[in-house]
Parts: sequence; structure tokens; C-alpha cells
Amino acid sequence: MFANRRLLIATMHKKEQVIAPILEKELGVSCFIINNFDTDALGTFSGEIERKNDPISTVIEKCKTAMTLANCDLGVASEGSFGNHPTVFFATADDEFLVFIDLKNNLEIIARTLSLDTNFASETISNLSDLKTFAEKAQFPSHGIILKDNAHKPKVIYKNIDNWSDLEMAFYTLTQHQTDIIAETDMRAMRNPTRMKIIEQATAVLVKKIKSTCPNCKEPGFEAIEILRGLPCENCNAPTRSPKTERFKCKKCTFEALFEISNDKKYEDPMYCDFCNP
Repeated sequence: MFANRRLLIATMHKKEQVIAPILEKELGVSCFIINNFDTDALGTFSGEIERKNDPISTVIEKCKTAMTLANCDLGVASEGSFGNHPTVFFATADDEFLVFIDLKNNLEIIARTLSLDTNFASETISNLSDLKTFAEKAQFPSHGIILKDNAHKPKVIYKNIDNWSDLEMAFYTLTQHQTDIIAETDMRAMRNPTRMKIIEQATAVLVKKIKSTCPNCKEPGFEAIEILRGLPCENCNAPTRSPKTERFKCKKCTFEALFEISNDKKYEDPMYCDFCNP
């Protein structure tokens, strides 16, 4: 279905470096990028342009817009969000979404990877010592740092700083006009190797979804839509609240099937049983 077709990667931040090798190997496609598409027009991490829509809507718009510009029928795009982890309190997370769109076969497959592995941070800085401490935690200079005059509506922003000398110069230039400045991690993929690894992981998840085909109609993207609990207790065999099976559904023919969660765990520890350990 995809072999020997050209696939556009909608990016201006070098994400093709980790996305292309996986897609070319696993799907047999030939990946390319275009240079006349400004993905920052849909929103920037540094605050100049606010993202108007949620990540899924944005990544779909990004992919379709780029495909129209390139006049191609096969494309991939990614979009990331950073902030508090939805379930791990006081922890930050990288939430990456990838979309695969095949106009020829009317396919739209979305993959998501939520990871605690991120250096995402922002801090108000008033002296060089605090800036150096922040930079070291952010893994600078292998990971980028952005300096700006305002957290939400910045007028002056320094990006693409890749050495200590330029970082100090940008800091001193900003402090000529105000006492406090904003230092934040640069979350653009080409300036953040940690994020690039998560995009790579999300690409592997995407490929797995694409290769998961419906048993009934063979449509790609046969995916889990619900986790069902009830893993039996090892002691009393009663159902627990632990996940047992996943419900898969095909978007095309609506075929559904239940599959055991593949973690080789057939029973739950009695400590998690409401009967054995009420």
C-alpha cells in the first residue's frame, strides 16, 4: 500500500532526521521535506505566535497544509505539548502526537507518546549565576536555551544560542533595559535532543499502528479504543481493577475484537484485590 511512494514530512525543525529512517525502513516509502512551509505559523513554543487549537487539530492541519503545498498524497507531521503530567503529580511531561495521512487510501492514523523524559523548564533570572545554574540543568549547550523579555508576549527574544559566550552576551543585552529576564528551554526538535528521542519513539508507535491491520477488511490502523479491567486475583480468582483486555475497532468497517494485554501477566497480586485486601 505504501511501498515506493513519496512521503512528505511536514517540518522545519529537522524532525526528518529521526522520522524518515524508521518510515523508509518499515513502510518502504521515500521521505522528503519542503522548504516553503512555515510550521511556526501554527504556533511557537517561545510565545511569539500562540497555538490556537489543540495538539491533534494542529498536527492534522499542519500535515494537510504541507501536503497541499507539496501536491502529494502521503504525509506525516508531529506536534508536541509540554507541561504538567496528567497523572504524575509535580512532574513535567512531553506529549507528542504524530499523524499519518494517506489521501489516496483515505487513511488518517494518529499516534501519541507521553513521556516524563524532558528538560522542559522556565525561570525568571536576575543574575548571571542563576542563569548558569539554569543552563546546566537544561543541559546547555547540547540543548538550547531561549532568553526573552516577557513570558507571554515577548518583544525581544534570543534563540539559537549554542555557546556560553553568546548566552552571556544575550543576557547582558537584555538586562540593559530591565532587571529580570525569562530563561526557558528551547523545545524545538533540532535544539532539543531529548525531545527528538521522544519523537523517534512516537514514530515507532505510529508504525506499529499502521502495520496493525483489521482482521476483517485488512485496513491499516486497527487500534485499541478501550482498556477493560478485571485481571483475576492470584489468590481468590476474583476480578480486580487491573487491566485485562483491550478492545480494538476498525475505523473503516467497524469490526471489533478483544485481545489480552500482552504483558505475560495472567493474575494480579492479592494486595491489589478488593476482596483479599479490602
